[in-house]
Amino acid sequence: MPRETGTEALARLAEERVDHRFKGLPPDAEGLTVAELAAQRRNLFTGGFTTPVLALSAERLEHNLALMETYAERHGLAFAPHGKTSMAPRLFQRQIEHGAWGITLAVPHQVWVARAFGVERIFLANELVDPAALRRVAGELAADPGFRFVCYVDSVRGVGLMDAALRGAARPVDVVVELAAGEGARTGVRTEAECAAVADAVAAVPTLRLVGVAGYEGEVPQADTARVTAYLRRLTALAADFDASGRFTGVDEIVVSAGGSAWFDAVADVFAEIPELSAPVLKLLRSGAYVSHDDGHYRRLTPFARVPQEGALEPAFRLWAQVVSRPSPEQAFANAGKRDAAHDLDLPEAQVVRRDGAERPAAGVTVTGLSDQHAWLRTTGDADLEVGDWVGFGLSHPCTSFDKWQLIPLAEADGTVVDYIRTFF
Repeated sequence: MPRETGTEALARLAEERVDHRFKGLPPDAEGLTVAELAAQRRNLFTGGFTTPVLALSAERLEHNLALMETYAERHGLAFAPHGKTSMAPRLFQRQIEHGAWGITLAVPHQVWVARAFGVERIFLANELVDPAALRRVAGELAADPGFRFVCYVDSVRGVGLMDAALRGAARPVDVVVELAAGEGARTGVRTEAECAAVADAVAAVPTLRLVGVAGYEGEVPQADTARVTAYLRRLTALAADFDASGRFTGVDEIVVSAGGSAWFDAVADVFAEIPELSAPVLKLLRSGAYVSHDDGHYRRLTPFARVPQEGALEPAFRLWAQVVSRPSPEQAFANAGKRDAAHDLDLPEAQVVRRDGAERPAAGVTVTGLSDQHAWLRTTGDADLEVGDWVGFGLSHPCTSFDKWQLIPLAEADGTVVDYIRTFF
């Protein structure tokens, strides 16, 4: 039986039936397809949705997609947004429609998801040494001449393990040497001399092809602009040194990749300095959290705060919960907790309160803690909060917001739900 195309797989998402797997959706929608429910254009607040429910802003999502597309174009960057943020094939599609070169991923399961939904270019920001996963990647490369796959190497031993698993593969796997961001940083080769040894190991095997260098500046110890810039210049100098020593002979393009969501302005500046090499340079940015942005961690760290003339990302998530207990004038509890809200970096932020169709700022309401299914709210004299009120929370860290929800309503500013975003974690 022929393999389902990515377009067919994406269309099939709309045919999925709404049932007990999906939190927050209207109980009377059970049995409808996602397409049928979306066509009803129900209102998030009056259409039978139950709390807690996470919503993604349609307008802010579109704004963020367009902003990063424009930013990458302006700075001459190719863009492979990190898909581990959302693991949402519909958003992968939207990102590619907005000019993305491909999708960055971290582990084999994420690659299989992306391939099932037709992603043709994948950058795996990890060394891949699992034999079963490597054989599957080799099979994908053999079956689809249009599939481009690039992954890290960061050790001579890793190269040997990859070579052993890939013996007999129809196409070599493209690899980039990962330069570590410093002592005590995460993965990557610690010194340039060791990078050269890894590159030489790649050149000695027929199953791998060295196509560039990569790194992650977000791991620079005590990161500031000067330290991040110095690391990125080490990375680009490594690419130039490899090229001068003939290590990229025969490649169509040289990949130089970096870029999380906190320092992509430094990446753009340093990558603009890359000299002419023996082949065109694919300057590949990998920022992922931009797609929804947030109301905490990335709001504080976003490079757009340093370069406001470039625009501004907008937080697109809001988690709605209901006040279920008001035991004292200083305390209330809402029915959303650790199972529903990102909490690894910051607690949710109470932003608005809805009662009887009217919305107002959540003055005097602060989240002080989360239980599994409850938010602990401290209330001051300014807080007009009653049992039954809906509270809208801003969240910090997109990567641990998406992963708690399998089907997320995409809502317009007036609450009209126009689509649903399916995730695969």
